[in-house]
Amino acid sequence: MKFNRLNIIIFIGLLAIVGVLFMQLLTLTQAYAFEKKEYSEKIHFALQDVVNKIHKDNSTELPLTSQIKKVSEDYYIVNVDDVFDATVLEYYLKTEFQKVKLNIDFEYAIYNCGSDEMMYGNYISASDTEKAKCAKCFTKKAGLVYYFAVRFPQLKYNYVASLNQYWIYTGVLILVLVIYVYSVLLLLKQKKYTELQTDFINNMTHEFKTPISSILIASNYAKNQEEITKNPKLSKYIQLIIEQSNKLNQHIEKILHIAKSDTNSMVLEKSKFNLLDTVSTAKETILLKYNKEIAISIEADETEYLIEADEFHVSNVIYNIIDNAVKYNDETPEIKIRFQNLDKEIKLDFIDNGIGIEPSELNAIFDKFYRIPTAKRNEVGGFGLGLFYVKRICSLHNWKITIVNNENAGIKVSISIPKK
Repeated sequence: MKFNRLNIIIFIGLLAIVGVLFMQLLTLTQAYAFEKKEYSEKIHFALQDVVNKIHKDNSTELPLTSQIKKVSEDYYIVNVDDVFDATVLEYYLKTEFQKVKLNIDFEYAIYNCGSDEMMYGNYISASDTEKAKCAKCFTKKAGLVYYFAVRFPQLKYNYVASLNQYWIYTGVLILVLVIYVYSVLLLLKQKKYTELQTDFINNMTHEFKTPISSILIASNYAKNQEEITKNPKLSKYIQLIIEQSNKLNQHIEKILHIAKSDTNSMVLEKSKFNLLDTVSTAKETILLKYNKEIAISIEADETEYLIEADEFHVSNVIYNIIDNAVKYNDETPEIKIRFQNLDKEIKLDFIDNGIGIEPSELNAIFDKFYRIPTAKRNEVGGFGLGLFYVKRICSLHNWKITIVNNENAGIKVSISIPKK
C-alpha cells in the first residue's frame, strides 16, 4: 500500500485507538485482580474475627497455626478447633461480614462428627431474596473435627459487577474502534470510486476533444469554400455545426477543470492583476457571445482593484456568474456589477433581474451536478458544474461567496476577497 498522507493519518489514528484500548484492557485486568484481592482480604479478616469471638466466648486460646484455608475462589474452610453453636456462628458471620461491608450472598455448613457429614446450615442472601441452595457443594476436610465451611456462590459475579464503570469505558472504546474502522473502510472505498470517476472523466473528455477538434477544423475550412458561401442553407448548417461544436468543447473544458480541481494536482498560479480589467473583459466576451440585447453596467470608483490570484480561473469564475445571469432570465438581461473597496476586503456584487432561485434550493446550488428543477433547466442545458466550479475556485483562494434573492427579481452573487 502506498503510504501517502491519508494512509499515514489513518494508520496513526488506528494505532492510537488500539493503544488506548490496550491500556484500558490492561487497566481492567488490574482492577479485576485488585477486586479479587480486596474481596479475599475482607473475607479472611471477617472469618478470623468470627474465630476470635468463638474462642473468646469459650475462654480458650487461639491456635498458633492459620485456621482459615482458601480451597477455591469462592470456598473457604475454617478450623475453629473448639466447640461452637450453629446459631451463634450464623450471627457472627452476618455481623462480621457487615462490618467489612461485604454485602454478598453466602451459605455455610458445619462438620458433624456424629454422622461424619457436612451439616448444611443456611443460605444468607444480601438482597433478602430466595436463592437455590447447594447442600452438596460442601465437602469434608480430612483431619479436622471442629470446623465449618463457607461458600460464596455469587462471588465471581460480584467481581464483574463491581467493575461496571470499567466495562462501560471498554465497551465505548471498542465501539469507537469499530466505528473508526468502518468509517475508514467507507472512506477508502469512496476514495477509490472518486479516483475511478476522475480517471473516467479525464479519459472520456480527452477522447472527445480529438474528434471535436477535427470537426471544427473541417467545418472552419468548409465554410469558406465557394460552394458553401453561395448556398445560404449549407452556410447556415456549417455555422450551426461550428457553434454546437464550440459549445460542446466548452462543456468538455469545464468538466476537465472540475476533474482537475477535485484532485491535489490543481495548483493556483497566482499573480497580481487588476480585477476591474478582468471583469470588463468578461463583460465584452458575454456581449459578443449572445446575439441579443443585454445591459451590463459596472459600478466602481477610480481605485485600482489589484489582487493576487490565479487570473485564468478568476476570469472563468466571473464569466460563469455573468453567463448564468444571462441564461436564467426571461426578460432583457440587466446585470449590475458593483465593486466595494472596504477596509479589510474587496467586495464584488453581481445583481441581475433573472428568474431567481427558490429559497429551499439556495443551499444546494453549489453541489456538483446539481441543477435547479425549473422550466429553464431544459432550455439552458449543461451539467450542473458551473457554480460548483465557481465555489471550488473561491474556496481555493480562501474567498467567501454567497447567493441571495433580490427583493423584486433575480439574485445577488457576492464575492468577498480579503486584502491580506
